[in-house]
Amino acid sequence: MSETSPTAPVNWARNITFSAAELHRPRSLDALRGLVARSAHIRVLGSGHSFNRIADVDAGRSGVLVSLAALPGGIEIDGAARTVRVGGGVRYAELAAELHAHGFALPNMASLPHISVAGSVATGTHGSGVRNPSLAEAVRAVELLTGDGETVTLARGDAGFEGAVVSLGALGVVLSLTLDVEPAFEVAQHVFGELPFQGLDFASVAAAAYSVSLFTAWRGPHFDQVWLKRRLPEPLGFPWAEPATAAQHPVPGMPAVHCTEQFGVPGPWHERLPHFRAAFTPSSGEELQSEYLLPREHAMAALHALDAVRERIAPVLQVCEVRTVAADTQWLSPAYGRSTVAFHFTWVADTPRVLPVVSLVEDRLREFAARPHWGKVFTAAPRQVIEGYPHAARFAALVRRLDPRGTFSNAFVRALLEG
Repeated sequence: MSETSPTAPVNWARNITFSAAELHRPRSLDALRGLVARSAHIRVLGSGHSFNRIADVDAGRSGVLVSLAALPGGIEIDGAARTVRVGGGVRYAELAAELHAHGFALPNMASLPHISVAGSVATGTHGSGVRNPSLAEAVRAVELLTGDGETVTLARGDAGFEGAVVSLGALGVVLSLTLDVEPAFEVAQHVFGELPFQGLDFASVAAAAYSVSLFTAWRGPHFDQVWLKRRLPEPLGFPWAEPATAAQHPVPGMPAVHCTEQFGVPGPWHERLPHFRAAFTPSSGEELQSEYLLPREHAMAALHALDAVRERIAPVLQVCEVRTVAADTQWLSPAYGRSTVAFHFTWVADTPRVLPVVSLVEDRLREFAARPHWGKVFTAAPRQVIEGYPHAARFAALVRRLDPRGTFSNAFVRALLEG
């Protein structure tokens, strides 16, 4: 049994109207298998928090777009093994609440708890922290439904596993992920004010807490806000800026009530590691997003390269967040093989004005081997992007092995893998 939407679906930001005429929501695994069997071309849409056509079907190819949100059997915790099996339609807010209720935690979360787990890891999404890798690195096993109706599980140590997590949706329907968990912990969040670029010791600032986020609107040579997420009983030490005297939102003018609690009030990990509360939609989606991840040793050089063109960036920018990510082992992760600094841009919702500035940012960061986030807006040529991944050919071979008919491919994936 399956539900369908009567109109063409759109993404969260509403800058993409998908090419499929409707969105299917199967209510059982059998219904999903039947849908895959009947479809020559199918893609899975998670929470829709992508800003390009990575999740789309090919226009004019009668493709099927499917959501897994209605499938049963979402979360199964194995306390002895310290793992959790997560269904393909589960979102982080739902998972975090269930884990915490059983005394467990994820090591990190993205800034939004509203996004789907499967979609997040498939695109290399991350949180922040010099010792915290991308969310994909917590995955221990991936269960896939392939185009021929078979169920395939790849686990750590299996050949091809490192290509099956950050997979861009190209291998099959992710039925479930098995994630590592740890005992629940508490976090205290502190927000500080202006931090100048001049004389900035980036390494020390980035390592000042379990998770650190630096925000600038590029109106001047400084960060406007610094958010520290301190894992208790870690001490607080941040001598470079003054504490904020009022609750803050990263985007100027937005209400701070949408954000997780500040002023050092201790709280559960899942209520502090994200920037935004699960009970609130952080904005109306009136934005575009881009992000570029590059080797951490280039953080200050990249910061100054962007500061030199801030008069071009600022007019179309809502806020830019700078975070760190530890190196991981996933072939197509933007943090693969290198300690990383990430420059995330939340733009105004004006594509014609934003795209030239995106190209400018890419030009300024090109010398630093920047990799764009797979689910965000970027203008770099696909071949140029994929050249930054040393195991791209191995990933292409994995796609051919698991999806030889191209059931789960689309124009976005083919442009990367076929040139």
